[in-house]
Order: sequence, then structure tokens, then C-alpha cells
Amino acid sequence: MTDDGRLSWEPTIERYLAHLAGTGRSTETVKQRRAQLTRLARDLGAASPSDVTLVLVEQWLAVQDWSHSTRRGHVAALKGYFRWLEREGLVQRSPVDDLAVVGITRPNPRPVPETGYQFALQVADDRERLMLRLAGEAGLRRGEVAQVHTRDVVEDLLGRSLIVHGKGGKQRIVPLKADLAAELLALPPGYVFPGAIDGHLSPAYVAKRVRRLLPEGYSMHKLRHRFGSKAYAVSGDLAAVQDLLGHESPVTTRLYVKVPDAPKRAIVDAI
Repeated sequence: MTDDGRLSWEPTIERYLAHLAGTGRSTETVKQRRAQLTRLARDLGAASPSDVTLVLVEQWLAVQDWSHSTRRGHVAALKGYFRWLEREGLVQRSPVDDLAVVGITRPNPRPVPETGYQFALQVADDRERLMLRLAGEAGLRRGEVAQVHTRDVVEDLLGRSLIVHGKGGKQRIVPLKADLAAELLALPPGYVFPGAIDGHLSPAYVAKRVRRLLPEGYSMHKLRHRFGSKAYAVSGDLAAVQDLLGHESPVTTRLYVKVPDAPKRAIVDAI
């Protein structure tokens, strides 16, 4: 509480983050929510969450020069935090209930070009090359790459697969190319990228190492676009690609998939 008995930002944010962690949200998600809500508390100029109004939030959002995905993430953080305050009886009603949801944009996948990917593999050291391949050839997120452990390489009926530790504690199984599986199994038992964050490197550090190898303007996340686009090109199966990428919705998967030009041209020619 503040000196005048109203809600304080910091303690309620910490309680909310503890709630997220307790419901299985990943360390990376909790860290992201902390940054988003801390910025909100700093920028809004409201002494307490109780002072926040819909108009105040809309004015704040209006002056932010954000990408679509960044804006979408901040709105989701706002809604989640204030819904929790309402449910806990700390505010009478969430002031952002009527805040417009930021919709998903039209698909605009931007996979890392093949020449850029092959060059990155050539100049990378052994550790970086594995990071690149896990993202570009298995579709892993940066946080998933950071957590790869040798025990997660398992044998299935057709070869080797990887148990991937995804967002919100969810797991999925992704088949591995034989040579990539062999590389992972040849490493000493333990985390593939050992470090100080629960025994492994931080996702941010992994992304930083990979980004410096890629063409300018491309991030590690665009390697997932590469994987998704190539997977769809060879299969034409959006549901299978959705499973491989670990998405809840095919709508999200569509944002990652650059549809090949040849099938579109064949459709037009047939018409």
C-alpha cells in the first residue's frame, strides 16, 4: 500500500509475477512481463494501479512507436495484470477490460535467406553452429535452444527426436536430422550450452551470439521462419508445421510460413 492506503505498483506486480510462475509460465515469460509492467508503472504517471483509467492507458499506447508484435505483447501484459487484480479483489473492475485487443497482422514471414544461413554456418564456431541448426533446422525458439539437454535426445521408431521445453512449460517432440542428433549425442552429458542461468546459457545471450552471424536485419527468430517455410514447402501440411513449431493456433503458424510461389502460379495457370 502507498502512504495513503492505496495499492502500490511494485508489490502487486511481484505477486502477479509469482502467480504466473506458479501457473507454469516460463522464466522468460515472467521476465518479459516484469519488464512490460515496470515500464507501464513508470510511464503512466499514476501513483497507484487504482488510479489507472482506460483513457490514461489509451493515451500512453497512442504515443508508443512500437512494432505490431511489441504492442500486442504490452496489451496482453496489461490485460492479464489488471484481470488478476480484479480477481484478487484489489481493484473493483479492470480499467482495461474495454481496451481493444491488438489483432494478428497479415502474414509477412521473413525467413533468413539460404545464402545467409549457409554463410553463418561457415563462420560460426562449433557451439554457435549448433545454435543455428537447432533454430534453422528444428525450429526451436531462443529459449528452447538455451535449454537443450543431452537427455532430451530420444530414440523413436524412425530415428532420433528432441524433447523441446517450450513456452509455459509445454513440451513437444521434434524429429532431428541424423547428423544433428549425432552431434548432440557426442557431447558430454548435460546442457548442450552450459551457463549460469539454471545451468545453461540465457536465451538473450544465445540470441546475441546467433544474431551477429546472420545478415543485417535478421534475428534468430527469423530462423524459425526459415524452418516453418521450408517445412511447409516440402509437406504442404500446415497442421504438421504447427505441431513442429509448438503453436497453439494455425493462425500463428501462418505468420511464419512463406508460401512458395510455384503452387500459387500453378493455381493461376490452371484457372
